[in-house]
Amino acid sequence: MTRELVVISGKGGTGKTSITASFAALAENAILADCDVDAPDLHLVLGYRVRESDDFNGLPKAVTEKDKCTSCGLCLTNCRFDAIRDDLSIDPFHCEGCGVCRFICPEGAVSMVPHVSGRWYVSDSRHGIMVHACLGIAEGNSGKLVTLIRRKAVEIAGKTGNDLVIIDGTPGTGCPVIASITGASLALVVTEPTVSGIHDLERVCELTRHFRIRTAVCVNKADINDENTRRINEYCLALDLPFIGKIPYDRTVTLAQRAGTSTVEYGDSPAAKAICKIWEKTVMLLRDEGNPQGWQRAPEEIHMNKTDR
Repeated sequence: MTRELVVISGKGGTGKTSITASFAALAENAILADCDVDAPDLHLVLGYRVRESDDFNGLPKAVTEKDKCTSCGLCLTNCRFDAIRDDLSIDPFHCEGCGVCRFICPEGAVSMVPHVSGRWYVSDSRHGIMVHACLGIAEGNSGKLVTLIRRKAVEIAGKTGNDLVIIDGTPGTGCPVIASITGASLALVVTEPTVSGIHDLERVCELTRHFRIRTAVCVNKADINDENTRRINEYCLALDLPFIGKIPYDRTVTLAQRAGTSTVEYGDSPAAKAICKIWEKTVMLLRDEGNPQGWQRAPEEIHMNKTDR
């Protein structure tokens, strides 16, 4: 059975991709997937050579046929996305593909045409096959593209006999994150010991709880605020979420990024040692289906006491 490990965070900049890249270096027989399609960067750390690629078609875009248009203005007054220009042509960057203009046009002067929103790739990286993608500027439907990436990665894993897919998920709690975690075997939430980090941790754990995804937590730059790290640990204990490690602030991480490699490959640094221990615990959780799920508590129990912040 192919297991899917997704590394996520409630906000950007917590070190999610750095940890994912190190996991890729430590794993054996894993397929990699970068689902942060709005700002993909896993390929920058692991290196890549494209073996297959194709266009990603999002929602179709509306186009006005000038010879049929009678300038009645119904499309202009009914478009909620302000995609209709004063001359009744359609701005493709504002058009969301909802089709209201086509539906309401009495002359049938609006048609919906296919639209390429991005491109996806299957590449050979330094640590195995990687599926990744890049969404175009101002394009939507990133959740749909994330689903395509995950499906392709699992398909490749099945064909090659790989039993693990490691996913660099998207930050936040929106549609792309939902597409990243749904049906995953385990979600590892990377957070940091700041007020915003704790807040975003709570939000993303509510999300994984809602979708009944097994969840574990680790803290990056844990030693910049020992008190907040302690509070995160207590929060995890209250929800029966495995708290599987603390990564110290380490300039080696930045040096590794500048060198285009993962932290664990760059050298035997404190951060590298901590990530190795977190990886070992993550593997144990993936193998143990009986671990605490983290969704048993009532919603009102999820939030930390606000007075403790």
